[in-house]
Amino acid sequence: MNTRPPTTRAAEVSAGQSGQPVPPGVTTDVLIVGAGPAGLAAAVELRRLGAGSVVVADRDDEAGGIPRHSAHTGFGARDLRRVLTGPGYARHYAEAAAAAGADIRLGTTVTGWGGLSASDPPPVGGLPGAGGQHGATLTSSAGVDTVAARAVLLATGCRERPRTARVVPGDRPPGVMTTGELQRRVYLGGQELAGQALVVGAEHVSFSAMVTLAHAGAEVVALVTDRPRHTSYAAFALAASWRWHVPVWSSTVVRRVSGRGRLDGAELADLVTGETRFVPCDLLVFTGDWIPDHELARAAGLDMDPGTKGPAVDTALATSVPGVFAAGNLVHAAETADVAALGGRHAARGIAAFLRDGLGPGSPPGPVRLPLTAEPPLLWVAPNALRAGGPAPPRGRFVLRSDVFARLARLEVWQDGRRLATGVSFGMKPDRPVRLGASWTSRADPGGGPVTVRLA
Repeated sequence: MNTRPPTTRAAEVSAGQSGQPVPPGVTTDVLIVGAGPAGLAAAVELRRLGAGSVVVADRDDEAGGIPRHSAHTGFGARDLRRVLTGPGYARHYAEAAAAAGADIRLGTTVTGWGGLSASDPPPVGGLPGAGGQHGATLTSSAGVDTVAARAVLLATGCRERPRTARVVPGDRPPGVMTTGELQRRVYLGGQELAGQALVVGAEHVSFSAMVTLAHAGAEVVALVTDRPRHTSYAAFALAASWRWHVPVWSSTVVRRVSGRGRLDGAELADLVTGETRFVPCDLLVFTGDWIPDHELARAAGLDMDPGTKGPAVDTALATSVPGVFAAGNLVHAAETADVAALGGRHAARGIAAFLRDGLGPGSPPGPVRLPLTAEPPLLWVAPNALRAGGPAPPRGRFVLRSDVFARLARLEVWQDGRRLATGVSFGMKPDRPVRLGASWTSRADPGGGPVTVRLA
C-alpha cells in the first residue's frame, strides 16, 4: 500500500512537512485542532459557507486521521454516498480541504491556550483572549508559533485505553498493544507480525484488529470479552468463525500477562465458573474501551460531561465557552468515521452562524443551555445540552450508549416530572449506538430543570 501523503497545497505549506518557519502571530477566522474526518469535513464546509480563513493543526505527519491506517473498505457510506477504503477516504478529505483553501499544518501540536504552555493554568474564563479572540500556541519542528482565531473547533478524536489504564497486572513484555498501534505498525509501517495472537474485546474494532492480524501473518487464537456475548454485528462473528476460524470467548477476562523479555501468554478467567487457564500467545491486542482525547478541552477550562468524558456540547456542538466548538469522537467515543465527518459539517454550520451573528466575549449572554443527562443503565447522551431555539443535533438525533443487552427497549425523556417523549430502540447492546430522534426538543421548558433520558 502506498502510504505517501497526497501532494496538496496544504502539505506544501505545512510547517511539519516543510520544516520552514511560518509567519509569527497568525490570525485566522477559525482554528481547527485535528485533521481527521471531523476536522477536515468541518474545514471543507466552513470554506463552502464563506466563513473566512481556516487553519487546521494536527500533530500527525499526514492528514486524514485514523482511516489512514484502516485498510479495509466500508468508509464514506453516510457522508460521501459511496464506499471507500480507509486510506482512500482519508485522501478524499485531505485533498478536499486543501482544494477548499484550508491551511493545513501537519506535524504541529497545540501546546497551549492564550500563549500559555501546556503546564500553565488556563486563563480565567477559558480560552478567550484580548480583543474577543481565542489564542493558541502551536509547536512544530519549525518552532513555536501563535494563532489568534475568532472561533475554535476541537476535533481531537478518541483513543483506546491501553493495558496500563485497564489495570491488567503481570509482566511488561513487548507484543502488548492497542488496535491503533497494531494498525499503524501493519498498514503504515508494513510490519509482519507472525505468531499466535489474542484480541481482548469483541466489538466492531475487535474484529477489525482480527483482520489486521491475519493480514500481518499472525494466527488469531480468539477474541476475549467480559461481556456475555459479542457486541458487534452478527455477520462479523460469523465471518470470524467461518472465514478465519476464530472463536469469541465470552464472559472471560485477562487476569495476568506473562513474559520476561518476550510475551509468553495470558492467564484468562471464566467469569461464570471462576476457572482460570493459561493461553500461550505472542501478541496481545487490547481493543475498544474508548476515551476522548480531551486534554486540550480540559486545559481550555471547558465544562466536561461526566458520561462521555468529553466537553459538554449543545445541539449546535458549541461548548460552554463562546466561540469554542467540539465535534467527532471527542464528543461521542467512538462512532464511525462518516458519522464523525457529518458531525464536523454540523459544527461548521454552528461556527458560521456564530461568526455571522458576532457573538463572543463581551457580547450579550448567549442562548439558554439546558443540561441533558442519561440515567443508568444508559451511560451517556450526546449532545448533552439543549439550546433554546437552537438547531437539531447532528443528523437530527441524539446518540446514547447503554450497558445492557435488550431486544426491545423503551426510551423516555423527562423534565420536572413531565414526560416529553418516548422512543423505542431495537437490539440495544453495549458499545453500540442508541439513537433518539430530536422532534421533542421544542417541548422542553427553557426555564425548567435538566432534561433526562431513561429506560422505561
